[in-house]
Amino acid sequence: MTDKITTVLWDVDGTLLDFIAAEKAAIRKLFKEYDLGECTDEMLARYSKINRTYWVKLENGEMTKPEILVGRFRDFFVSEGLDPSIASAFNEKYQDRLGDADSIVYCDDSLNLLRSLRGKIRQYAVSNGTIAAQAKKLKLSGLGELMDGIFLSEQLGYEKPNIEFFNQVFDALGPVDRSKVLIVGDSLTSDIRGGNNAGIPTCWYNPHGLSAGPEYQIDHEIKDLHEIYPLLAL
Repeated sequence: MTDKITTVLWDVDGTLLDFIAAEKAAIRKLFKEYDLGECTDEMLARYSKINRTYWVKLENGEMTKPEILVGRFRDFFVSEGLDPSIASAFNEKYQDRLGDADSIVYCDDSLNLLRSLRGKIRQYAVSNGTIAAQAKKLKLSGLGELMDGIFLSEQLGYEKPNIEFFNQVFDALGPVDRSKVLIVGDSLTSDIRGGNNAGIPTCWYNPHGLSAGPEYQIDHEIKDLHEIYPLLAL
């Protein structure tokens, strides 16, 4: 592919922002607030495993977002011998805590990266995160004001990688050469598959050197977000 990119669709969690760090901070705060005792690294690892299985079910259309948001905490609390009846209230507070300023950690100095690209290419956020968490997070991080637009699955009614998510994005973008629109994200199942479904170039942000199956069309792979510069029409 030789076309230089003029529009970037940025995933947020795990790409521009370190979601794992935010997740740990938010859950540990709430364990203290609910007087649930210490939340150890081992417990967080168990939660992360449960959480991943739920998000895959969402991406596959097997569950709704409200079901996965509460269900993951219910399963986690059961696995730890805690009261699962608090799962719904816990999740509501968790969404808010995710956007706390002290939970925001940038991947690869992403704020200055996006700042350097502002006005040179078009940049949009495309996220499956909740409105409650993402709106606060994008505002406090300063990333939101650098975007030309923000597309959240809760507002669109579809999750990445559903083609309907991307159809609405492109409806909003107006006439554009799709060969010059790049999606950048860490998730094979939502970002890369979503880009494949939409017929646009893909860039897999893979800082941990994971392997991908042959079912994904990955046009570019980067370990640091700054590696995107040569791909862009600057």
